[in-house]
Amino acid sequence: AMEKLYELHEESQFDLVVVDTPPTRNALDFLDAPRRLTRFLDHRLYRILMTPGRAYVRAVNVAAQAFLRTVSKVVGGDVIEDAIAFFQAFEGMEAGFRDRAERVLQLLSAPETAFVLVASPRGDTVGEATYFADRLAEGGISVSALVVNRMHPRFGTGRPEATRERARTLSGTDLGEMYANLADFQLVAASEEDHLTGLAGRVAPAPVVRVPFLTTDVHDLDGLDEIAAHLFR
Repeated sequence: AMEKLYELHEESQFDLVVVDTPPTRNALDFLDAPRRLTRFLDHRLYRILMTPGRAYVRAVNVAAQAFLRTVSKVVGGDVIEDAIAFFQAFEGMEAGFRDRAERVLQLLSAPETAFVLVASPRGDTVGEATYFADRLAEGGISVSALVVNRMHPRFGTGRPEATRERARTLSGTDLGEMYANLADFQLVAASEEDHLTGLAGRVAPAPVVRVPFLTTDVHDLDGLDEIAAHLFR
């Protein structure tokens, strides 16, 4: 995925490249991949494996020899030989791999790159999005926008408690049932806003865009148009 992103960016055929990486753990794997690759290429064990011939025998580091002998006992000498052959097939390409990994890291933190968090207003997904925002911050990357999907409407500015009390006074009537239903919706909406408070503060000053809970599933272009209308209004 990292190589493909680099390829698409270098081709300059697209005005916008969107990388969709749900769930969060996969997105973090993608972001960490360039650093993991450069660390691997710089690792002493990799350099030993790239030594011509039987690298684990010729390795100058005694500790490395002991480690490789131990691994050989566990997985077998043939596996070690296959691993050496695999890595040596890439001999001479390390500089290119490292250069592309560093370029991808630069691209991910470049001003023209934006990270948009998408979450629903449930406690578990908000927690996951908060974790992702924190990891981005650790890497010096800011969230450009937060999109919260499937938000329930508030239906007015009244407090749910007041609406519930009104329902009690009208108990046994159709209007009382309507007020009770309204109070339920207001409580759900208030709970969703409470869930979002910490996350919105965490990504500030990034804008928070709320997409309402739609009455139908989004499965065609008309549905996408409706989503777009809420995103870009």
